[in-house]
Amino acid sequence: MEINQTIWFYILPFVFSFILIHPITWLVRKVALRYQIMDIANVSRKIQRSPVPLLGGLAIFISLFIAMAVFYKFGFLTDSKIQPICLLGIVLASLLLVIGGVLDDKYSLSPTKQFIWPIMACLLVLLFGLKVSFITNPFGGILYMDNWQLNIFGVMLYPLAQGLAFFWLLGMIYTTKFLDGLDGLVSGIATIGAIVIFIVSLSWDIPFSGTSVFALIIGGLFAGFLIWNIFPAKIFLGEAGATLAGFLLGVAAIISGSKITTTLLVMGLPILDVVWVIFRRVFLERKSPTHGDRKHLHFRLLDSGLSHTQAVLVLYFFAAVFGSLSLFNTSQGKLILLIVLVLSMIILGFYLVKNYHLVTSSSYHSTSDILDIDEDISKREAKKSRNEKLNKSDE
Repeated sequence: MEINQTIWFYILPFVFSFILIHPITWLVRKVALRYQIMDIANVSRKIQRSPVPLLGGLAIFISLFIAMAVFYKFGFLTDSKIQPICLLGIVLASLLLVIGGVLDDKYSLSPTKQFIWPIMACLLVLLFGLKVSFITNPFGGILYMDNWQLNIFGVMLYPLAQGLAFFWLLGMIYTTKFLDGLDGLVSGIATIGAIVIFIVSLSWDIPFSGTSVFALIIGGLFAGFLIWNIFPAKIFLGEAGATLAGFLLGVAAIISGSKITTTLLVMGLPILDVVWVIFRRVFLERKSPTHGDRKHLHFRLLDSGLSHTQAVLVLYFFAAVFGSLSLFNTSQGKLILLIVLVLSMIILGFYLVKNYHLVTSSSYHSTSDILDIDEDISKREAKKSRNEKLNKSDE
């Protein structure tokens, strides 16, 4: 391809998706308003002041389907590494997530019923051939996961390759689901992740690969949706959008050549936050892992005194920095970056907890001072009232 054709090959999917999402989001938002599918601030962890339409995931899915259909038609989405059957599996699995998500947005499903849809989506995409065929050993060489095979009634199974893909996708789904607590947070992180995966795909052994187009479509969709979703949000991703973001990033990481470590670095802080939150709820507080609270990292940032926008930008910063650094490091270098990321999370966690106690302590003293002043005023008014009564009685 000539240089101009090359540029258009990479720009067109992103720009097309970025533009496409706007009219569809506008239409879906109207539907959400019409049928009152809204997120209402009825618990303490809700930060919006008024009801906000949900169903953002439906807009993402419709746009994804149209964009994939268009670029598949022109032969940009398939190559020797990504087959049509795999694309079909991605679309159908995404549809399952959207169905479950829309039902939850409308009827507030129980955690058990919510869990069924991601499980089915992950299993379905595996049936269509998605698997982690190999992972790069940080100490040298490649570990081929699909060498372990089982033939059951004529069906070839890959326990390690498919098992790793299943838990990777499920983990990504729940990472973005738990992360979706601030306006624009998941949309922005998904955009950053897709762009990093696209850059990684440029070093893929197939020129102008379908994986790069797929990553650009994802990036364009979430970047476009971010305009609607940035604080103060006009529409939320909802359950469907939050789970779809993690699923699509997880799939893109696999089909771009098992770039799981790179995606881990982009999503590192949210993933570590989810791990810690689940551990804390289950083992320390003896609660359900799905029990909602305001102890996620993004809420801690707000409670430390940051504004909504500042808290989101902090998480964008970590995703962009560690994602960018992964592009210039070998597998061993990425392992070191992961260790640095874990240490960063620990340091940030201690700082936020300490700062949170200082802020709440300050708030407590301020409240006490106000109460003392109110009490003094009340005493003065009472004394004045008694004196007036005494004066009247003397008269």
